[in-house]
Amino acid sequence: MINWGVAVDFDIFRADLEVALAYSDRGKGGRPAYDPVIVFKILIIQTQNTLPDDRTEFLINNRLSFMRFPGPDPGGQMPGRSGCFGSA
Repeated sequence: MINWGVAVDFDIFRADLEVALAYSDRGKGGRPAYDPVIVFKILIIQTQNTLPDDRTEFLINNRLSFMRFPGPDPGGQMPGRSGCFGSA
């Protein structure tokens, strides 16, 4: 899984993801949106391993191989089930 991060430059998808996700301008306040590339990587993990939302969240928070692929350093802020997949 870590090899995907080395072999594929996921930032080339950023512009398309931002358009597809249509994040608001935060004019009304609220929590900042998660990085669309991290959300995309999480969806890749979920699809590749046929995982339900709660299991995906658990593995990202508890396995280093799952933590390293999506983005920030282990212990960094990661989207939870409601932040990445909608309301739980």
